[in-house]
Amino acid sequence: MADIYEKLNELYDKRRKIELGGGDDKIEKQHQRGKLTARERIELLLDTGTFVELNPFMEHRCTDFGLAAKIGPGDGVVTGYGKVNGRPIYLFSQDFTVFGGALGEMHAKKIANVMDLAARNGAPIIGLNDSGGARIQEGVLSLDGYGHIFYRNAIYSGVVPQISVIMGPCAGGAVYSPAITDFVIMVENTSQMFITGPKVIETVTGESISTENLGGATVHNSISGNAHFAAADEEEALKLVRILLSYLPQSCEERPLLYERHDTDDYRPDLTDVIPFDSLRPYDVRKVIRQVVDDDTFLEIQKDFAKNIVIGFARIKGEAVGLVCNQPKVMAGSLDIDSSDKAARFIRLCDSFNIPIITFEDVTGFFPGVKQEHGGIIRHGAKILYAYSEATVPKITVILRKAYGGAYVALNSKSIGADVVFSWPNAEIAVMGPQGAVNIIFAKEIEGSKAPDVTRTELIDEYRDKFANPYIAAKHGIVDDVIDPRETRQKLIQALEMLRTKKEERPKRKHGNIPL
Repeated sequence: MADIYEKLNELYDKRRKIELGGGDDKIEKQHQRGKLTARERIELLLDTGTFVELNPFMEHRCTDFGLAAKIGPGDGVVTGYGKVNGRPIYLFSQDFTVFGGALGEMHAKKIANVMDLAARNGAPIIGLNDSGGARIQEGVLSLDGYGHIFYRNAIYSGVVPQISVIMGPCAGGAVYSPAITDFVIMVENTSQMFITGPKVIETVTGESISTENLGGATVHNSISGNAHFAAADEEEALKLVRILLSYLPQSCEERPLLYERHDTDDYRPDLTDVIPFDSLRPYDVRKVIRQVVDDDTFLEIQKDFAKNIVIGFARIKGEAVGLVCNQPKVMAGSLDIDSSDKAARFIRLCDSFNIPIITFEDVTGFFPGVKQEHGGIIRHGAKILYAYSEATVPKITVILRKAYGGAYVALNSKSIGADVVFSWPNAEIAVMGPQGAVNIIFAKEIEGSKAPDVTRTELIDEYRDKFANPYIAAKHGIVDDVIDPRETRQKLIQALEMLRTKKEERPKRKHGNIPL
């Protein structure tokens, strides 16, 4: 009869082999590429000593194309749970040293199992992606495995936070899982995402391009908008995950943690100097954000994509908030197709996870042009309207300077459900800017004038005094209060405290039909 210690030794021998993944040679090659192993990544992400592995002994059962003779420890993925800043999370980390991290039947089953556990227990799911794509030898079973993962990404969307970190190649069907998750973080120079690779593209279309220029971190963070962050290396990427989690609740059933802050002076005298009084002069809205939020808490999201709108998380008196802000120094802060998509998705994310939304508004309108119209600006712009109207979290708007036309309505106006709307005294709230309005309303008077430029200037000033100011809107309750800019932080703190117990129901339905 075998001694119990023999069995224990056998157990630990098996575990050691599994932990080696593809072996020392392949681990060394992974390091030479500037990449960490699946297990090294987990150690960096989680609090020390908290990782518990699940299904370490699972292996493939494919016997075709020579796989019968090949052992794949853990089937190329490490799954389990642990803690980040003392809070539970679930994760999977693909192991490129085993079958190039390619996804097969059992590989997918391990990921699906850990995603189900995350949803049942109300905790975030983190995916560390480093995979060559579907395991071709397993054929349709690989594709079926992807389907099981996509399905869970979709049905658990808005239930628990989902974060994807791209730490190597991510091609074909593999890109759709990250695309459904809440955040995508890419590592510069070592990670790529694309549906079809450079070789296939060259064969089909004749276009020649490198993997980095096709689907690298820079491309997806600045051109396509498929990623939310670009990290210089893997350590920075994993640090970003930890920071992101600090702003998010564990699930849709909770609220983000309230951090204790002891700031005493919420009056910000410098705010009067941040924004030029001349409505035609640009400025950086980030200067306003940093004056209003708690020090060093602003985390900008998608900073290099659709730069005419700025979004991100911050804290105000310790409370996590989502910020949606026009950026006047880019396209005069107007809304176009990309910025509409960027803002709408972020608004819906905040609403999913009970994060109050604060809008800093300085908008000239929707960006005009044939390209925008033919590209569907009507549909894309409607996404913002839909997202704000649908959201039931606390919603506060501060009109900093300009609020013109349909863009004013779309950006969390009172009519589409804003709880509180503040305006600075220099704000212009109107159907359009004074110059455009005068050119339309008084076209004949200007044309018949002996000094058309003087007449136009006089009429513009008259229109601005009568209509393009916050007091008409305040008179009709469309603006709740016109405030001293220096008191903006104080007013937001008070409004957030007042709205902390907000409850709002929507008509019963299966789900709405957002204009995608």
